[in-house]
Amino acid sequence: MTDATDVTDPTDATDPTDTTEATAATTASDPTAATGTLEYAYAVVREADTPHAALERVRGVAGEPVRAVRHLGLAVLAGPVPAADFDEGPLRERLEDLTWLEGVARAHQQVVDAAGADTCVIPVRMATVCRGEEGLRRLLASGRDRFATALDRLEGRVEWGVKVYAAPAPRPEPSAEPSAASSGRDYLRRRSAQRRASEQAYGRTEEGARRVHETLAALAEGARLHPPQDVRLSGEADRNVLNAAYLIPHEESEAFAERVGELAGREAALRLELTGPWAPYSFVAAEGNGRAEP
Repeated sequence: MTDATDVTDPTDATDPTDTTEATAATTASDPTAATGTLEYAYAVVREADTPHAALERVRGVAGEPVRAVRHLGLAVLAGPVPAADFDEGPLRERLEDLTWLEGVARAHQQVVDAAGADTCVIPVRMATVCRGEEGLRRLLASGRDRFATALDRLEGRVEWGVKVYAAPAPRPEPSAEPSAASSGRDYLRRRSAQRRASEQAYGRTEEGARRVHETLAALAEGARLHPPQDVRLSGEADRNVLNAAYLIPHEESEAFAERVGELAGREAALRLELTGPWAPYSFVAAEGNGRAEP
């Protein structure tokens, strides 16, 4: 199995709208550029493959038009954003607001997905902001070799996300009210049996999730395990036991989705959720601390 080239970090979540692991990629603090326009970067493509038609159909995280800034055979898709929200100080505060963050994540994803429908894209880490077009060009120059290698490796591939949840256990049959003669020892014995049953069910769930992952990873060119999804964002009551991404050749997507469906019917203790296809967010590895170029 192969992994993706180290370029720059996406949101690091199976579903690009899952902002559980989002981290601020702050603007540089070059005082000579303090008054420059702030540019929000979405993705990198080959210059020759710039998706002009797709960019005309979308708007960015601040409702701004998105354009391509070209340099050294590459192009970064970006748009101007207001300093009131996206300069270093305000951005750090904004990233604590999950509602705002989710809106940014969805808008970011829409731009990347629109571009990715027409060409191979390398998503840039969410909340990457540069100082003007010169900052965007420096972003391309500093990562040129890595971007080019990643574009070659990810051409014709998409990401599918699979989340596995522990299905709700059936409710136990109501037991008779304990009689006055029931002893403390009987009570402790029942509690101990309940704990053992819970541990056994947990073990079966973990084992089932492992089987799902091993089966799907064997079909993929790459696989990435993410932390369980934050229940505050997912709204799911069931416990998330697997949050994974799989890199699949586009032409094999249908077969992969069918295999997920087969596994869903086979693992009675689990509930599977398939999302995608996405641009390969999870297969662009982290570079440094995510700080943007000035």
